[in-house]
Amino acid sequence: MRQLTKSGFTLIELLVVIAIIAVLIGLLLPAVQKVREAANRTKCHNNLHQIGIALQSYHDREGHFPKGYSTQLGPAPDFVEQGPGWGWASFILPDLEQAPLSELIVRTQGIGSAANASARRQVLNVFKCPSDSGPPTFTTQTVPVTVPHSNYVGSFGNNDPEDDLSAGDGIFFRNSQVKFNDIHDGSSNTLMIGERSSNIALATWVGAIPGAEVPLANDPSQLEGSFLLVLAHGDHEPNSPSAHIDDYYSRHIQGVNFLVADGSVRQINNTIKPATWKALQSRAGGEPQAGDY
Repeated sequence: MRQLTKSGFTLIELLVVIAIIAVLIGLLLPAVQKVREAANRTKCHNNLHQIGIALQSYHDREGHFPKGYSTQLGPAPDFVEQGPGWGWASFILPDLEQAPLSELIVRTQGIGSAANASARRQVLNVFKCPSDSGPPTFTTQTVPVTVPHSNYVGSFGNNDPEDDLSAGDGIFFRNSQVKFNDIHDGSSNTLMIGERSSNIALATWVGAIPGAEVPLANDPSQLEGSFLLVLAHGDHEPNSPSAHIDDYYSRHIQGVNFLVADGSVRQINNTIKPATWKALQSRAGGEPQAGDY
């Protein structure tokens, strides 16, 4: 009588197949991640492009760009900020098809007031880089107010904000109303908005909450003023290993996306020359553009 034998894989054959599958997955995963990051970078680029159109629409309507953030000041010599603190991004909401949200804001009252409890918590994707896994909302320190996370901050320029928050040499600063005519270096040579990822510090589209402080992500004991919730002072090059709370930083490979005053969006490499980086941040510094970026 003929004996039937069972067909199937031996243990060695099964292990070889598993090993081949593991190798294929290992080869495929970087390619998938590369494609995903390219898509995220494009989406971030498009976000900044929309913001650029909104800022130009605001300028056409009002005759100037929105204030970096709007606040009343107390008496001399301290000039303590009294609010309300609404930031540049909050003023362009109607130009981003967010008119209902803009109408919900009671601008005569502070960001932290009960009247603005709903508006100040609204998470807007147009202000979020998809490469950043930061939280939807966060609560500020010292003066606790819950606000939505944003990845885009306005350019204060090269001047030190600690000297005078009303004297930025960029496009946005406290109570600023910069016009195109004020950009003497040329709109194609002046940064407006850049990225800050949550692994450096958290930002928001809402504004600068008087008295609140912003911590460094990897060292919460390091705190700086609330203006950094909406503005940046890039004293280090993009994605610098020595980056401070006020710098520009992204999760993108090799660089950071920026909106330029002429409405274009560019990725500035981490290896940009310091002189060029400094020149791009000021609106009327008269610095030479030192090479490509």
